[in-house]
Amino acid sequence: MIRVGVVGASGWAGASHLPALAGLDAFEVTAVATTNQASADKAAAAHGVPRAYIDAGTLAGDPDVDLVVVSVRASGHAEVIRAALGAGKHVLSEWPLGVDAAEAEDLARAAGTAGVVHAVNLQGYQSPDARYVADLIAAGTIGRLESAVLVAAGDPLGGPRIAPELAWSTDPAAGTSLLTIMAGHFLATLDRMAGRLVEVSARLPRPHDHVAVTGTGRTVPNGVPAQVLLHGVLENGAAASVAVYGGSGSPDGFLIKLVGSEGAVTVAPTRPGTYMHWTDWDIRVNGEQVQVPDDYRTVPFDPAGGPVANVAAVYQ
Repeated sequence: MIRVGVVGASGWAGASHLPALAGLDAFEVTAVATTNQASADKAAAAHGVPRAYIDAGTLAGDPDVDLVVVSVRASGHAEVIRAALGAGKHVLSEWPLGVDAAEAEDLARAAGTAGVVHAVNLQGYQSPDARYVADLIAAGTIGRLESAVLVAAGDPLGGPRIAPELAWSTDPAAGTSLLTIMAGHFLATLDRMAGRLVEVSARLPRPHDHVAVTGTGRTVPNGVPAQVLLHGVLENGAAASVAVYGGSGSPDGFLIKLVGSEGAVTVAPTRPGTYMHWTDWDIRVNGEQVQVPDDYRTVPFDPAGGPVANVAAVYQ
């Protein structure tokens, strides 16, 4: 049994990590932490967790915690991760690992030196749909892969308006943007299916110097991109083209097209308003819909229910 402490239990973790862990027999959540005792107690009660803390260091020092899950804002990841490593605990961090590449590299080195198991939560990489498409490509179903195209919406980030609870994200120092969050998750999912990028040329358009804060009548300075436009070459020599665009509402979907020498695989959402790393897919080979075999779905969650299934797959 792996005993888990979740830092940031009242936010994203409450809708993903905690229910995912509750459905897996190999894990037991023994502690949670938030920024104040009332919210920590509430999260603990909601998920049947015995201990609630307001300090990540105290949680990491709990002898009944083996693995620390880091689910706070990206700008707070480093502090929590270093506390966990200092206590000799394994770490699963939400993506992105750090606010920039230098911080991420430093944290990865520290984790390696600590000798613990460590990972980031890019749940699209463990999506059963992505794994199935990867196997279709590897089996030569469409011949040799020649081109990979990905177009996806990254709402609610990157648009001319931002929700009040996300207004802080327009500062690049926060580490939370269309580039760092959405494009990161989407590119990891593409990586799983089509292979790694080995050459990249990219642009990050930023048409909005200020963005409106929805419902407040005010604006805030904006230093983050509204689009991520990428061209590159995959490790097998195939061309890749990626466009991630921002908006102000719920995402209107995604399209992936993998073209080979003998055909094509296309991927689209099964329902509107979902991200590719959260849900199951409509997969077609040369225009004919195919179903993901049941043995790819190895966790006790319905992928139609949101991100819990793929997050559970990461833990598994």
